[in-house]
Amino acid sequence: MKTILVINGAENCAYDHFRVTDEFFCRLFPGDGQDIEFIEDFCERHADEDVEAEFEQLWARPVGKRDVNGIDGILFCGLLGKKIYYPNKKDSDLDATGRGWKS
Repeated sequence: MKTILVINGAENCAYDHFRVTDEFFCRLFPGDGQDIEFIEDFCERHADEDVEAEFEQLWARPVGKRDVNGIDGILFCGLLGKKIYYPNKKDSDLDATGRGWKS
């Protein structure tokens, strides 16, 4: 099982963590070293599939912040404007662009 952070566009976003199966993690983050995904891209990539059950399983496995031992991936929901910061869909993209906090 992997842990992902879900960030949505709501003003009151809680930055929740969820456990996902290794299989679903690979479907969410299919690229080599990819650890960033946008739900809109995932849904477009799997438009011909019914992915609702997979997401229901994801939402059913919340992880309390105190219980998180690491974050394996970040799923953005409704935040396509952030794609410019992650051209390779890797968290390390922020370091390379100089637009992140590590500049």
